[in-house]
Amino acid sequence: MNRKVLLVEPNYKNKYPPMPLMKLATYYRMCKDDVRFFKGDLRDFAAQILCEKMYKELGDAELARHFDTMAKYIKVGRFSILDDIPEFEYNDFYWDVAKKYRKMYMDKKYNFFDVVAVTTLFTFYWDKTIETINFCKQFVKRNGNIYVGGIAASILPSYIQEETGIEPIKGLLDKPGMLDEGNPIIIDELPLDYSILEEIDYTYPAHNAYFGYMTRGCVRKCPFCAVKTLEPNYKDYLGIKKQIAYIDERFGAQTDLLLMDNNVFASSRFFDIIDEIKECGYGKGASYIPPSEYDITIKNIKDKHNERAYIAKMIRLYDKIEEKLPEDEAGDFYSSREIYDLLYVPTATRKSILKFDATAKPLYDKYFRHLEKKRSIDFNQGIDARLVTDDKMKKLAEVAINPLRIAFDHYDQKDIYVKAVRTAAKYGITHLSNYLLYNYKDTPEELYHRMRINVDLCEELNVTIYSFPMKYHPIDDPDYFRNRNFIGEHWNRKYIRAIQAVLNSTKGKIGRGKEFFEEAFGRDVDEFRKLLRMPETFIIYRRKYDAELRKRLADKYTPKEDENSDLTNEWWAKFSGLSEEKKDEVERIVATNDFDSYDNSILDDESKDILSYYKIKR
Repeated sequence: MNRKVLLVEPNYKNKYPPMPLMKLATYYRMCKDDVRFFKGDLRDFAAQILCEKMYKELGDAELARHFDTMAKYIKVGRFSILDDIPEFEYNDFYWDVAKKYRKMYMDKKYNFFDVVAVTTLFTFYWDKTIETINFCKQFVKRNGNIYVGGIAASILPSYIQEETGIEPIKGLLDKPGMLDEGNPIIIDELPLDYSILEEIDYTYPAHNAYFGYMTRGCVRKCPFCAVKTLEPNYKDYLGIKKQIAYIDERFGAQTDLLLMDNNVFASSRFFDIIDEIKECGYGKGASYIPPSEYDITIKNIKDKHNERAYIAKMIRLYDKIEEKLPEDEAGDFYSSREIYDLLYVPTATRKSILKFDATAKPLYDKYFRHLEKKRSIDFNQGIDARLVTDDKMKKLAEVAINPLRIAFDHYDQKDIYVKAVRTAAKYGITHLSNYLLYNYKDTPEELYHRMRINVDLCEELNVTIYSFPMKYHPIDDPDYFRNRNFIGEHWNRKYIRAIQAVLNSTKGKIGRGKEFFEEAFGRDVDEFRKLLRMPETFIIYRRKYDAELRKRLADKYTPKEDENSDLTNEWWAKFSGLSEEKKDEVERIVATNDFDSYDNSILDDESKDILSYYKIKR
């Protein structure tokens, strides 16, 4: 078909690469189309693609070293930006061409693509997502197609359409011909194209891993969960062996296996799934030697698979080689690159890279060693504690599970959850993790008890459980999907902010260690309730302001010079001494977590004094 295809992920921070776009890349390449991926400032991308055309029109290889400068001129428009490029001096033709492309940028004439596909993630990225979709309209040719899909598009399709004019694709591309009538390929079943990740500067925190599913959907219909909308039909088994073999051959073996299944224990073929995971190299204690980045890159250049991405990567690899070389060898290597026009991406070609391979590969192999690494498999969405049995947990222990994630969303499931953890420990699974949903229908005290259960289980079973309290947010509620302002019935803004303040200091997680937990969240529920009401500065700088805590920890650390205040206990004594009527009024103000806008005139001096502690900064 030879269409020009642009795949876009909005420029938000996220942990995992965009699997739907990676499948689309595979699909469009199977259709012989020219595929690009971008994540970043779309204004930069517009300037970049115009600069590519400008560079070709000028036809001067010497400008390759100034490509980024020319792209900056196209975006910013200041003539002074081009003054440092010698080729532009006294050359009216060059200036005229540059001004032409600057005007095209201003006129938004960069509609060069037949197909643009934008993925969407969570709805709290709503504004950035809508902005991205609307900007991407400018990249599409007049008779081209723009597609919007993903999580937000599937959950709130009418709102996407209302704010962009584009009717999104809901759910999965799990039927033939969904994008191109008559095409028999089922896009959702395709392997991922990892090459698109080489095209962007963003590095996903979870990378160097196989991403996939071995089941789809969930047998539960939890009201707070979007899976029932995104994947409404439970699929018992999806083989992954062929996809891993394809990725190994094309992009090289990966370290970890991240499976995004929502309820793998519900599968009647669970034992087959575990056996297949073992066959793929993820049995207990599994390790491997990572493949050579250079070999993967040269192979894809030879095979003409995403030449644009891999040519750019090869230039980066040459730079890495050069940094390793002794000074005299580095000079020779640089000179050789210059002869082959391999100093800059715009002048590099497949032909020259293949000719240079005999020089570069031995140097890469000499200076870059690949050591054996441990592997792990992670059912990232967690397992259902209600479906745990001895047989299933014993079978799961046959693979390199790390960590095992067990859902603990409700305190009333504590007995089921504790039994599941004990069963895991019984079969040697000692590294566990979970998300603790809060701000839904739970009380703050129930969150404390769930966190405490995990800490106590670590002590008792000699296991490690990392807990990640996760604030509930109704992603399909029209009052809240554009913001993160939802407050559960038993919560208020101060309580939410107190939890966040603690988690900021613990990097969002609670791990092993009773003393650490008790310092962070309190030794009991009463201390936890006190913490929820505590001025934020006292929470963040706990040791600085709390003499009792310093005394309790005296054998653990030496206080710093400025850690000599006892304002925390001074505040609490006054707060606890209020009459019930005054306490209710102060609590009402504290609950808003706004200590600048309340009506001071209705308060007595005692209440004003207590509220003054909430205005203390570090």
